[in-house]
Amino acid sequence: MPPQDMTTAASPSGGAVPEHPGPDRLLDSLQHQVAVFARRAEQTRLGGVGQVRNSMDRAAYLLLNRLDREGPMGVKALAAGMGIDSSTVTRQVAPLVDTGLVKRTSHPEDGRAVVLQLSPRGQARLEEVRASRRELMSQVTDGWSQEERDTFCVLLTRFNGSLAARQAAYQPPQPD
Repeated sequence: MPPQDMTTAASPSGGAVPEHPGPDRLLDSLQHQVAVFARRAEQTRLGGVGQVRNSMDRAAYLLLNRLDREGPMGVKALAAGMGIDSSTVTRQVAPLVDTGLVKRTSHPEDGRAVVLQLSPRGQARLEEVRASRRELMSQVTDGWSQEERDTFCVLLTRFNGSLAARQAAYQPPQPD
């Protein structure tokens, strides 16, 4: 067992939550576990399982994944869908275009407008990374039942949705 520190869980369930914690104690534990999760997720993002070549930074993964799932779109639509500023998307997309993972094409209805599209190389690279990350998730949750995996995914999706809704509620509207 690794040495105990502020980020190492004292139990397989992820921490020392009292049997009947008060609301503050439970929320303290929750925020701590989210912080530990974020740190561990960042540490493991570099490569998942397998070749180091399967590493991809979070921003690139999320951009490629959205383009794959939703199809070609402009910078504004991509930024709005991700809840980030257009200038941030422009900065994050530039190296993806430079490396051939994303291509800029003319909008099918308005030839003056540019849309971003996943390239065949980008599609292949994204699938490599997905496969690596799937394997990592499989290994990390190896001792979990299917019901536990389903429940965790449902709750994590709900948690992320709540964070996104909160962020959207407190973010000023984007200028056109």
